[in-house]
Amino acid sequence: MPTDSHQLARSVARLNRRLRQERLTDLTPTQLSVLGAILKLGPSTPGAIAAHERVRPPSITRTLTCLVDDGLVTRAPHPDDGRQVLISISDNGDAVLAEERDRRDEWLAHRLAELTTAERKILREATALLERLAAS
Repeated sequence: MPTDSHQLARSVARLNRRLRQERLTDLTPTQLSVLGAILKLGPSTPGAIAAHERVRPPSITRTLTCLVDDGLVTRAPHPDDGRQVLISISDNGDAVLAEERDRRDEWLAHRLAELTTAERKILREATALLERLAAS
């Protein structure tokens, strides 16, 4: 018999997979995640982005190179440390993220509208708990 943790993990993974199916971009889920992190963090060093994404710096370097090559982020010299660079989201990167989020949110809004008021209330309350779990 599945445990609560197993059922929750399976449900979250299935919802995440379904939301990814709404994507139309050629970017990988990792590239989209890093792009979203840069938007959230603002101009950041690759090390700070890697820490936020909980990956090793070499992994971030490869992802950032792809994003720079695609014009979705920019590199600039760090104002205080000549050995570092700051990564910022470009206008194009911001537009790609907004388009993908709008598409995902539209799909999810339609699905939520099919739920009862009580079910939507439960999900609103569960959202805060899921955020706490994700941040731990």
